[in-house]
Amino acid sequence: MKPHWLPVATAEVGVAQYPAGQSNPRIRQYHEVTNLRGYDDKASWCSSFVNWCLAQVGIAGTGSALARSWLAWGQALEKPVSGCLVVLYRDDPGSWKGHVGFYLRADAQYIYLLGGNQLEQVREHFYPLECVLGYRWPAAAGSNK
Repeated sequence: MKPHWLPVATAEVGVAQYPAGQSNPRIRQYHEVTNLRGYDDKASWCSSFVNWCLAQVGIAGTGSALARSWLAWGQALEKPVSGCLVVLYRDDPGSWKGHVGFYLRADAQYIYLLGGNQLEQVREHFYPLECVLGYRWPAAAGSNK
């Protein structure tokens, strides 16, 4: 069963940051459901995108623009399932920096996510498996089985 928030995210594929001096109003809308309300598309927006997608189907997110805020949200999963949230580290596993997106699939080396601010747009992109910090499922969405 496909999670009901995944079609919302998929419908946003192609939304991209505008050049310097301009700001994409759609990305500003993503920020409106987080602590980055009023910011432009130059602020990191992966978590804002996930918060916005979930809000569209009535699921409360973290309200935070920090990707790692998702590690304390919903329920932890031992292994990924379609559409679950994947939290990654950036630069250093111990730093505050991260990335979050929706799980699509994985192979021996990479995990493939649908997310915002992936090469400055909503798109599918891959990341090294060793960067995964956790998999999360919305408690309000019920069982993922």
